[in-house]
Amino acid sequence: MPTLSEENYLKAVYNLGKQGEDKISPTAIAQALSNNPASVIDMLKKLSEKKLLQYEKTRGAKLTDKGRKTALSIIRNHRLWEVFLLEKLGYTWDEVHSIAEQLEHVHHADLADRLDKFLGFPQYDPHGDPIPKSNGEMPNLSTTTLLEILPGKTCKVVGVRDTSAHFLKYLQKLQIGIGSSIKMLDKIDFDGSINIQIGKNNPVSVSKKFAENVLVET
Repeated sequence: MPTLSEENYLKAVYNLGKQGEDKISPTAIAQALSNNPASVIDMLKKLSEKKLLQYEKTRGAKLTDKGRKTALSIIRNHRLWEVFLLEKLGYTWDEVHSIAEQLEHVHHADLADRLDKFLGFPQYDPHGDPIPKSNGEMPNLSTTTLLEILPGKTCKVVGVRDTSAHFLKYLQKLQIGIGSSIKMLDKIDFDGSINIQIGKNNPVSVSKKFAENVLVET
């Protein structure tokens, strides 16, 4: 079984791969994990020896089928624990990520399956990210960003790109959560900011960066 550190590397390679890169550079992994590039290369060689990824010095790293299965298992654990912490223990959505980072490494033969069943087989975590099934399949998620919504249109919040505590607390301050209704009122050409109405609240102005990090569906 991979060590905690090895699991974090596999998860990082998987998440970076979702951004479209076929093979991930040690530099990108080092930045994602706030680690030293030299130690990253050493770890990639270890994971390559364990057949969890393929690593070429000139091209980077790519998960093997075994490595991808392991990464998805960790991600499944993490997202199920986030749902549990939010729904059953009353933590807020800006608190659950750091706690789930620790719980995701707890392994037992059927723990994730029992947790999944106990929670009613949720498809998404509190931030709108899809939860992998036990076989590794992901629910389909077709979303766009708030920035792409046309003026006059109403949409529903289904997730966020930025899961930092600062951003999530800002969303809470604006009374925005998963399922919130937002109407696009106007877009400002000068700086890309937008005017929106959240539910029946008074209109507010938010930045372009804010709108790029809120995922919605119409």
